[in-house]
Amino acid sequence: MNNLENIKTDFDDLKNLLTKQKLVEGLVHRQEMPKQDLVESIVHRQNLVELEKLLERLSIHSIARILETLQDEEIQIVWQHVREARKEEILLEVSDSIRVELVAESKQKSQSMVIRVFDLHEGRLRQIPIYTRKNLADAHPIWVDLVAPEEEQLAWAREIFGVQLPDPRELTDLETSARFYIEDNGEVHLHSDFLLDRDDESHNVAVALVLNNGTLFSVRSEELPVFRLQRLRARAQAGYVSEAKDVLLDLYAADVEYSANVLEDVYARLENVGKQVFRSYITNEEAARILTTISEEEDINGRIRRNVLDTRNALSFLMRAKLLSNSQHDDVREILRDIDSLDGHTSFLFNKINFQMDATVGFLNVNQNVDLKRLTIISVVFMPVNIIAGIGGMSEFSMMTNAIPWPVAYGTFILVMVAIGMLTFLGLRSLENRKIQNHARRP
Repeated sequence: MNNLENIKTDFDDLKNLLTKQKLVEGLVHRQEMPKQDLVESIVHRQNLVELEKLLERLSIHSIARILETLQDEEIQIVWQHVREARKEEILLEVSDSIRVELVAESKQKSQSMVIRVFDLHEGRLRQIPIYTRKNLADAHPIWVDLVAPEEEQLAWAREIFGVQLPDPRELTDLETSARFYIEDNGEVHLHSDFLLDRDDESHNVAVALVLNNGTLFSVRSEELPVFRLQRLRARAQAGYVSEAKDVLLDLYAADVEYSANVLEDVYARLENVGKQVFRSYITNEEAARILTTISEEEDINGRIRRNVLDTRNALSFLMRAKLLSNSQHDDVREILRDIDSLDGHTSFLFNKINFQMDATVGFLNVNQNVDLKRLTIISVVFMPVNIIAGIGGMSEFSMMTNAIPWPVAYGTFILVMVAIGMLTFLGLRSLENRKIQNHARRP
């Protein structure tokens, strides 16, 4: 009970600090004062210092529970100011939905990242710190993970383990026959695509996976949420993996799970789009925004479909090559069943996207028809007026009204033109109302 009260107190303190930060920044923005930028910067830094002190004081469990109760924007603010050394432990505590959101990196790291090396310790993955070539040579890993490695780091792995590792910057779209193969020395090479979904863009990242002498090597150009999730699970659960091929299969399984989560987000966004589409009226500007959103969701859906197709090809290759044990074959069949279910979802989403796009284009056509109808009514109303105006401009009209003062003659002529235009408009309106009434009487 005391623990819950402490968490509630910490949550209130954190919420008050976030509210205070937004309030103070808003007041500074609205004030006209000299050196406003300097004042704003000082206030901002003071708030961040208080936030970091509070987070440092809180326990791992408290931070995890608090993150699960915050809004998305507040989660990102808090997460940015959690110390790096504590992030891995917090990720193990939070719920799956928050973990997926936090491990998805918003920006690609510009600097080269160190080699991550893992061995098995008491049934769990354990990361071995690698700072020098000797550290890598002394290790007995089952998984070597290289993210944007430097040439020197690639050379270390190639020389120490005697494995052919490609440069991640040279990984390109290859034919299927060149992406999955076995070398004469028994090295198993797989070049697979893994999905990376971000707010600004989504794309597939090429990853080179190599199995050699009981060790899995993974090489890629940027960090992926799938790999971070795999590392966290294998560290937390004893017996989660027992050899390098288990790690490989779990990476593919996590990729399918990640694709399924992204599909759920696509579902949610399309539901919001559907609420906008199925309204009685949509402006052309709204229709343009809806079409842009639908196009983005269609692109993500296509990438997911391509991603799971690539995963299916890789798993089929492993099964045909007879590299897996009976239990691993069962795991592969389970993953393939999940992929089959995702295929059904992507097909349904394609149909939903096409329907919403057709409906939006239909609204654009309706709007265009309304504009054309208005132009037609205007042209019909002014058609007899134009004819009379042409007659009034003839010399015969001047001869016929020679005895009448011209202001009276032309004034009367203009009134007749206006009356004919009004009668034409009222006639068209009456005809339209009659059509509506006849349509309403139909059973």
